[in-house]
Amino acid sequence: MTVAARQVNGALLVALLLAVATGILAEATGTGAGRVAVVAHGVAALAVVVLVPWKVRVARAALRYRKVPSRVLSYLLTVLTLATLATGVAHTTGLVRSAGGLLTMWLHVAGALALIPLAVWHVVARPAQLRRTDLSRRTLLRAATVTAAAGALYGSLFAVTELARLPGRRRRFTGSYETGSLRPAAMPGTIWLDDTVPDVDPQPWRLTVVDGTGRRELSLSELGRSELGAGTSWRALLDCTSGWYAEQDWAGVPVAALVTPSASARSVVVRSVTGYARRFPLRDLPRLLLATRVGGAPLARRHGYPLRLVAPGRRGFWWVKWVDRIELSDRPWWWQPPFPLS
Repeated sequence: MTVAARQVNGALLVALLLAVATGILAEATGTGAGRVAVVAHGVAALAVVVLVPWKVRVARAALRYRKVPSRVLSYLLTVLTLATLATGVAHTTGLVRSAGGLLTMWLHVAGALALIPLAVWHVVARPAQLRRTDLSRRTLLRAATVTAAAGALYGSLFAVTELARLPGRRRRFTGSYETGSLRPAAMPGTIWLDDTVPDVDPQPWRLTVVDGTGRRELSLSELGRSELGAGTSWRALLDCTSGWYAEQDWAGVPVAALVTPSASARSVVVRSVTGYARRFPLRDLPRLLLATRVGGAPLARRHGYPLRLVAPGRRGFWWVKWVDRIELSDRPWWWQPPFPLS
Protein backbone atom coordinates (compact mmCIF):
# COMPACT_ATOMS: atom_id res chain seq x y z
CA MET A 1 0.00 0.00 0.00
CA THR A 2 1.57 3.26 -1.16
CA VAL A 3 1.06 6.20 1.17
CA ALA A 4 2.27 9.75 0.56
CA ALA A 5 4.82 11.17 2.99
CA ARG A 6 2.51 14.03 3.96
CA GLN A 7 -0.23 11.52 4.83
CA VAL A 8 2.13 9.48 7.00
CA ASN A 9 3.39 12.58 8.79
CA GLY A 10 -0.17 13.84 9.20
CA ALA A 11 -1.32 10.54 10.65
CA LEU A 12 1.62 10.48 13.08
CA LEU A 13 0.86 14.02 14.18
CA VAL A 14 -2.79 13.17 14.81
CA ALA A 15 -1.81 10.02 16.75
CA LEU A 16 0.68 11.96 18.89
CA LEU A 17 -1.82 14.75 19.59
CA LEU A 18 -4.47 12.20 20.59
CA ALA A 19 -1.96 10.35 22.77
CA VAL A 20 -1.00 13.55 24.57
CA ALA A 21 -4.61 14.75 24.99
CA THR A 22 -5.90 11.40 26.25
CA GLY A 23 -2.80 11.01 28.41
CA ILE A 24 -3.65 14.27 30.17
CA LEU A 25 -7.21 13.06 30.72
CA ALA A 26 -5.93 9.70 31.96
CA GLU A 27 -3.68 11.42 34.50
CA ALA A 28 -6.57 13.53 35.74
CA THR A 29 -9.17 10.78 36.08
CA GLY A 30 -9.70 8.99 39.37
CA THR A 31 -13.01 7.20 38.85
CA GLY A 32 -14.15 4.41 36.56
CA ALA A 33 -15.83 6.93 34.28
CA GLY A 34 -12.38 7.92 33.05
CA ARG A 35 -11.53 4.42 31.84
CA VAL A 36 -12.43 5.42 28.27
CA ALA A 37 -9.69 8.07 28.29
CA VAL A 38 -7.16 5.51 29.52
CA VAL A 39 -8.06 3.03 26.77
CA ALA A 40 -8.03 5.77 24.13
CA HIS A 41 -4.58 6.82 25.32
CA GLY A 42 -3.22 3.31 24.89
CA VAL A 43 -4.75 2.89 21.42
CA ALA A 44 -3.46 6.29 20.24
CA ALA A 45 0.04 5.51 21.48
CA LEU A 46 0.09 2.13 19.76
CA ALA A 47 -1.16 3.75 16.55
CA VAL A 48 2.27 5.41 16.47
CA VAL A 49 3.83 1.94 16.55
CA VAL A 50 1.61 0.79 13.69
CA LEU A 51 2.73 3.77 11.61
CA VAL A 52 6.45 3.18 12.19
CA PRO A 53 7.06 1.09 9.01
CA TRP A 54 5.66 3.86 6.79
CA LYS A 55 7.57 6.52 8.71
CA VAL A 56 10.82 4.59 8.23
CA ARG A 57 10.31 4.69 4.47
CA VAL A 58 9.62 8.44 4.61
CA ALA A 59 12.74 9.03 6.70
CA ARG A 60 14.94 7.00 4.36
CA ALA A 61 13.71 9.01 1.39
CA ALA A 62 14.45 12.27 3.25
CA LEU A 63 17.97 11.15 4.14
CA ARG A 64 18.81 10.77 0.45
CA TYR A 65 18.83 14.53 0.17
CA ARG A 66 22.06 16.22 1.10
CA LYS A 67 20.47 19.00 3.12
CA VAL A 68 18.14 17.90 5.86
CA PRO A 69 17.66 20.82 8.30
CA SER A 70 18.31 20.14 11.98
CA ARG A 71 18.77 16.42 11.54
CA VAL A 72 19.92 16.12 15.16
CA LEU A 73 16.57 17.42 16.41
CA SER A 74 14.76 14.89 14.23
CA TYR A 75 16.85 12.09 15.72
CA LEU A 76 16.12 13.42 19.23
CA LEU A 77 12.39 13.49 18.50
CA THR A 78 12.57 9.88 17.32
CA VAL A 79 14.50 8.76 20.40
CA LEU A 80 12.12 10.54 22.79
CA THR A 81 9.09 9.08 21.05
CA LEU A 82 10.48 5.54 21.27
CA ALA A 83 11.56 6.07 24.89
CA THR A 84 8.10 7.34 25.83
CA LEU A 85 6.47 4.33 24.19
CA ALA A 86 8.95 1.95 25.82
CA THR A 87 8.41 3.33 29.33
CA GLY A 88 4.66 3.20 28.79
CA VAL A 89 4.80 -0.48 27.83
CA ALA A 90 7.25 -1.21 30.68
CA HIS A 91 4.88 0.33 33.21
CA THR A 92 1.80 -1.32 31.70
CA THR A 93 3.30 -4.80 31.88
CA GLY A 94 5.03 -4.13 35.19
CA LEU A 95 8.27 -5.62 33.89
CA VAL A 96 10.14 -2.42 34.78
CA ARG A 97 8.64 -0.35 37.59
CA SER A 98 11.55 2.04 38.04
CA ALA A 99 14.83 3.05 36.43
CA GLY A 100 17.61 5.11 37.93
CA GLY A 101 15.59 5.55 41.09
CA LEU A 102 12.63 7.03 39.15
CA LEU A 103 9.28 5.38 38.57
CA THR A 104 8.68 4.46 34.93
CA MET A 105 5.38 6.35 35.01
CA TRP A 106 7.23 9.58 35.75
CA LEU A 107 9.76 8.79 33.02
CA HIS A 108 6.87 8.15 30.62
CA VAL A 109 5.21 11.47 31.46
CA ALA A 110 8.53 13.36 31.34
CA GLY A 111 9.31 11.90 27.91
CA ALA A 112 5.90 12.90 26.58
CA LEU A 113 6.28 16.46 27.87
CA ALA A 114 9.77 16.73 26.37
CA LEU A 115 8.73 15.58 22.91
CA ILE A 116 5.85 18.08 22.60
CA PRO A 117 8.05 21.10 21.70
CA LEU A 118 10.07 18.93 19.33
CA ALA A 119 6.91 17.73 17.61
CA VAL A 120 5.76 21.34 17.26
CA TRP A 121 9.15 22.28 15.78
CA HIS A 122 8.92 19.37 13.34
CA VAL A 123 5.51 20.52 12.11
CA VAL A 124 6.69 24.12 11.69
CA ALA A 125 9.99 23.18 10.03
CA ARG A 126 8.39 20.73 7.61
CA PRO A 127 4.88 22.01 6.86
CA ALA A 128 2.78 19.63 4.81
CA GLN A 129 0.25 20.97 2.33
CA LEU A 130 -2.90 18.91 2.57
CA ARG A 131 -4.71 18.05 -0.63
CA ARG A 132 -8.36 17.37 -1.24
CA THR A 133 -7.53 13.73 -1.96
CA ASP A 134 -6.08 13.39 1.56
CA LEU A 135 -9.64 13.39 2.88
CA SER A 136 -10.86 10.74 0.50
CA ARG A 137 -12.69 7.54 1.33
CA ARG A 138 -9.46 5.60 0.85
CA THR A 139 -7.74 7.77 3.47
CA LEU A 140 -10.57 7.19 5.93
CA LEU A 141 -10.35 3.44 5.35
CA ARG A 142 -6.60 3.57 6.02
CA ALA A 143 -7.22 5.51 9.22
CA ALA A 144 -9.77 2.90 10.29
CA THR A 145 -7.28 0.13 9.52
CA VAL A 146 -4.54 1.80 11.59
CA THR A 147 -6.97 2.32 14.47
CA ALA A 148 -8.13 -1.30 14.32
CA ALA A 149 -4.53 -2.54 14.27
CA ALA A 150 -3.65 -0.32 17.23
CA GLY A 151 -6.71 -1.60 19.09
CA ALA A 152 -5.65 -5.18 18.38
CA LEU A 153 -2.16 -4.44 19.70
CA TYR A 154 -3.68 -2.89 22.82
CA GLY A 155 -5.82 -5.96 23.43
CA SER A 156 -2.87 -8.27 22.75
CA LEU A 157 -0.70 -6.41 25.24
CA PHE A 158 -3.27 -6.92 27.97
CA ALA A 159 -3.84 -10.55 26.99
CA VAL A 160 -0.11 -11.32 27.16
CA THR A 161 0.15 -9.49 30.50
CA GLU A 162 -2.69 -11.59 31.89
CA LEU A 163 -1.68 -14.96 30.42
CA ALA A 164 1.97 -14.55 31.38
CA ARG A 165 0.85 -13.41 34.85
CA LEU A 166 3.00 -10.31 34.61
CA PRO A 167 2.87 -7.74 37.44
CA GLY A 168 0.84 -5.42 35.21
CA ARG A 169 -2.27 -7.55 35.59
CA ARG A 170 -2.63 -6.21 39.15
CA ARG A 171 -2.76 -2.58 38.07
CA ARG A 172 -5.71 -0.32 38.71
CA PHE A 173 -7.44 0.95 35.54
CA THR A 174 -5.48 4.21 35.91
CA GLY A 175 -2.23 2.27 35.57
CA SER A 176 -1.32 2.54 39.26
CA TYR A 177 0.05 -0.34 41.33
CA GLU A 178 -1.03 -1.08 44.90
CA THR A 179 1.58 0.10 47.41
CA GLY A 180 1.04 0.11 51.17
CA SER A 181 -2.73 -0.33 51.42
CA LEU A 182 -3.81 -0.37 55.10
CA ARG A 183 -0.12 -0.01 55.98
CA PRO A 184 0.50 3.75 56.19
CA ALA A 185 4.19 3.34 56.98
CA ALA A 186 4.67 1.56 53.63
CA MET A 187 2.77 4.19 51.65
CA PRO A 188 5.03 6.49 49.60
CA GLY A 189 5.32 10.13 50.55
CA THR A 190 5.10 11.50 47.02
CA ILE A 191 4.82 15.28 46.64
CA TRP A 192 4.03 17.40 43.59
CA LEU A 193 6.98 18.72 41.55
CA ASP A 194 9.05 21.22 43.56
CA ASP A 195 7.07 21.04 46.82
CA THR A 196 9.07 20.03 49.90
CA VAL A 197 8.15 18.39 53.20
CA PRO A 198 7.82 21.20 55.79
CA ASP A 199 8.54 20.87 59.48
CA VAL A 200 5.28 22.12 60.99
CA ASP A 201 5.25 22.97 64.69
CA PRO A 202 1.78 21.90 65.95
CA GLN A 203 1.73 24.42 68.80
CA PRO A 204 1.59 27.70 66.81
CA TRP A 205 -0.05 26.04 63.79
CA ARG A 206 -3.61 27.11 63.08
CA LEU A 207 -6.18 26.22 60.43
CA THR A 208 -7.69 29.38 58.98
CA VAL A 209 -11.27 29.03 57.75
CA VAL A 210 -12.85 31.80 55.67
CA ASP A 211 -16.50 31.14 54.84
CA GLY A 212 -19.96 32.69 54.90
CA THR A 213 -19.72 33.40 58.65
CA GLY A 214 -16.39 35.22 58.48
CA ARG A 215 -12.82 34.29 59.34
CA ARG A 216 -11.68 32.13 62.23
CA GLU A 217 -8.68 30.06 63.31
CA LEU A 218 -8.69 26.60 64.81
CA SER A 219 -5.89 24.85 66.67
CA LEU A 220 -5.18 21.14 66.35
CA SER A 221 -6.86 20.47 69.70
CA GLU A 222 -9.95 22.45 68.65
CA LEU A 223 -10.24 20.30 65.56
CA GLY A 224 -10.61 17.36 67.92
CA ARG A 225 -13.95 18.59 69.28
CA SER A 226 -16.77 16.09 68.90
CA GLU A 227 -19.28 18.73 67.78
CA LEU A 228 -17.19 19.19 64.62
CA GLY A 229 -17.41 15.50 63.86
CA ALA A 230 -13.82 14.85 64.91
CA GLY A 231 -12.85 11.22 64.59
CA THR A 232 -15.00 10.67 61.50
CA SER A 233 -13.41 7.73 59.72
CA TRP A 234 -13.40 7.08 55.98
CA ARG A 235 -11.76 4.29 54.05
CA ALA A 236 -10.57 6.00 50.89
CA LEU A 237 -8.23 5.18 48.03
CA LEU A 238 -5.38 7.55 47.18
CA ASP A 239 -4.30 7.12 43.54
CA CYS A 240 -1.08 8.99 42.77
CA THR A 241 -0.26 10.11 39.23
CA SER A 242 3.27 8.75 39.69
CA GLY A 243 1.92 5.21 39.34
CA TRP A 244 0.89 3.84 42.75
CA TYR A 245 -2.26 3.68 44.86
CA ALA A 246 -3.08 2.84 48.46
CA GLU A 247 -6.31 2.40 50.38
CA GLN A 248 -6.22 3.63 53.96
CA ASP A 249 -8.48 4.34 56.93
CA TRP A 250 -8.41 8.11 57.36
CA ALA A 251 -9.86 9.92 60.40
CA GLY A 252 -10.50 13.59 61.00
CA VAL A 253 -13.05 16.34 60.47
CA PRO A 254 -15.47 16.59 57.52
CA VAL A 255 -14.90 19.81 55.61
CA ALA A 256 -18.67 20.34 55.47
CA ALA A 257 -18.67 20.64 59.28
CA LEU A 258 -16.22 23.54 59.11
CA VAL A 259 -17.35 25.52 56.08
CA THR A 260 -20.64 27.40 55.82
CA PRO A 261 -21.26 28.38 52.18
CA SER A 262 -22.15 31.97 51.31
CA ALA A 263 -24.59 33.08 48.62
CA SER A 264 -21.82 34.24 46.29
CA ALA A 265 -19.45 31.30 46.79
CA ARG A 266 -18.76 29.08 43.77
CA SER A 267 -15.76 27.09 44.99
CA VAL A 268 -13.67 26.26 48.03
CA VAL A 269 -9.89 26.60 48.01
CA VAL A 270 -7.71 24.34 50.16
CA ARG A 271 -4.19 25.65 50.78
CA SER A 272 -1.00 24.17 52.20
CA VAL A 273 1.66 25.81 54.36
CA THR A 274 3.94 25.38 51.33
CA GLY A 275 1.70 27.57 49.15
CA TYR A 276 0.30 24.62 47.19
CA ALA A 277 -3.48 24.85 46.65
CA ARG A 278 -6.40 23.28 44.80
CA ARG A 279 -9.86 24.68 44.12
CA PHE A 280 -12.91 22.40 44.50
CA PRO A 281 -16.55 22.83 43.43
CA LEU A 282 -18.93 23.49 46.32
CA ARG A 283 -20.76 20.24 45.53
CA ASP A 284 -17.64 18.40 46.72
CA LEU A 285 -17.91 19.69 50.31
CA PRO A 286 -19.71 16.58 51.65
CA ARG A 287 -17.05 14.39 50.02
CA LEU A 288 -13.99 16.05 51.58
CA LEU A 289 -12.30 15.15 54.86
CA LEU A 290 -9.51 16.91 56.75
CA ALA A 291 -7.54 14.01 58.18
CA THR A 292 -5.38 14.16 61.28
CA ARG A 293 -4.85 10.41 61.52
CA VAL A 294 -4.35 7.45 59.20
CA GLY A 295 -4.47 3.79 60.18
CA GLY A 296 -5.24 4.75 63.77
CA ALA A 297 -2.09 6.83 64.20
CA PRO A 298 -1.21 10.51 63.69
CA LEU A 299 -0.12 11.47 60.18
CA ALA A 300 3.57 11.23 59.43
CA ARG A 301 5.28 14.43 58.27
CA ARG A 302 5.66 13.10 54.74
CA HIS A 303 1.97 12.20 54.67
CA GLY A 304 0.82 15.70 55.59
CA TYR A 305 1.11 16.19 59.37
CA PRO A 306 -0.68 17.83 61.07
CA LEU A 307 -3.58 18.03 58.60
CA ARG A 308 -4.20 16.77 55.08
CA LEU A 309 -7.13 16.65 52.71
CA VAL A 310 -8.80 13.38 51.72
CA ALA A 311 -10.63 13.69 48.39
CA PRO A 312 -12.05 10.31 47.33
CA GLY A 313 -12.43 9.84 43.59
CA ARG A 314 -9.76 12.42 42.76
CA ARG A 315 -6.12 11.78 41.90
CA GLY A 316 -3.38 12.34 44.45
CA PHE A 317 -2.49 15.91 43.48
CA TRP A 318 -5.92 16.99 44.78
CA TRP A 319 -5.17 15.56 48.24
CA VAL A 320 -3.52 18.70 49.63
CA LYS A 321 -1.01 18.03 52.42
CA TRP A 322 -0.06 20.26 55.38
CA VAL A 323 -3.34 22.17 55.10
CA ASP A 324 -3.44 25.50 56.94
CA ARG A 325 -6.23 27.39 55.16
CA ILE A 326 -9.68 26.76 53.67
CA GLU A 327 -11.56 29.61 52.05
CA LEU A 328 -14.63 30.15 49.93
CA SER A 329 -14.23 31.85 46.57
CA ASP A 330 -16.59 33.48 44.10
CA ARG A 331 -14.56 32.01 41.23
CA PRO A 332 -15.59 28.69 39.60
CA TRP A 333 -13.63 25.58 40.54
CA TRP A 334 -12.12 25.27 37.05
CA TRP A 335 -10.45 28.68 37.43
CA GLN A 336 -7.06 27.00 37.83
CA PRO A 337 -4.60 24.99 35.72
CA PRO A 338 -5.81 21.40 35.24
CA PHE A 339 -2.57 20.34 36.90
CA PRO A 340 -0.64 22.42 39.48
CA LEU A 341 2.31 24.27 37.93
CA SER A 342 4.53 23.90 41.01
